[in-house]
Amino acid sequence: MPAASWRPSASFETLRLRARLNALIRHFFAERDVVEVETPVMSVAGNTDPNIASFQLQFSGRTDGAPRTRWLRTSPEYPLKRLLAAGFGDCYELGRVFRDGEAGGRHNPEFTMLEWYRLGWDHQRLIDETAQLVQAALALVGRSATLTRVGYHDLYRRQLGIDPQTAEVEQLQAALGVVIDPAGLTRDDWLDLLMTHRLQPAFARDQLLAVHDYPASQCALARLGTRDGVPVAERFELYLGPLELANGYHELADASEQGQRFDRDLALRGVRGDALPPRDENLLEALAAGFPHCAGVALGVDRLLMALLGSDRIADVMAFDFARA
Repeated sequence: MPAASWRPSASFETLRLRARLNALIRHFFAERDVVEVETPVMSVAGNTDPNIASFQLQFSGRTDGAPRTRWLRTSPEYPLKRLLAAGFGDCYELGRVFRDGEAGGRHNPEFTMLEWYRLGWDHQRLIDETAQLVQAALALVGRSATLTRVGYHDLYRRQLGIDPQTAEVEQLQAALGVVIDPAGLTRDDWLDLLMTHRLQPAFARDQLLAVHDYPASQCALARLGTRDGVPVAERFELYLGPLELANGYHELADASEQGQRFDRDLALRGVRGDALPPRDENLLEALAAGFPHCAGVALGVDRLLMALLGSDRIADVMAFDFARA
């Protein structure tokens, strides 16, 4: 290990900018009566998403029959939704989350996430507020960006000449332009590769781009709807230049449907030989008790700092990145 590995990976100026950004976030939501809360970092349930790996640990103390295995949160989504179901109202959390296997130029196994929920809103309305927060953050460094909206299907048609709803997998592979081992890749995996390798790199640096209404197969925890007669997942992702900053949903409120999605995730994880974290039964019970109509979004604070500074290294915005932790 290098002799200077004890030193911070980010500059002091950047760490002060992070503090100013945190203060801005809290002021932004205080003005809107959105309340800051804190929820557990360790849970008896994990994230079943096949594309996200959770850390797990063993508790050695008294559990009174509760599971000893606990899972570090990959986001605060499930407990925040339990608060909403209990009637708490608009809320947000700003804190650390953890994802196993994600370390590199733009990824760190622990990072800072901002997540918030708005009662009575859909994903389209939440796009505006998310963009307003990012624009306020940009002003901290004397920058600005305009918001542009584009439907997922329109983006692929315009930029790649491909209809993501109907294109054959072979068309998606050809459009990628590079040879990748197809073993284990689903149709949605090829669409994701087109986004990261062909579309994102061309996004304008000073443009906030909200891509909305994804294929129904990419619903995650979003409601399903239709757009121009095509089934879609009512969700969005917000980009500043090529960096994805936020992922938002018009939230699913159906406990039965959510349980089925958890089971589909676990089945795919089983095929891949991945860990099988327990379903979050507390979340399902909360949804069944009566979940309010709302929209929610998660924003990567480290990614936002990277975008503010024009950096492509997450280490540049963290006091100590994974290699120095």
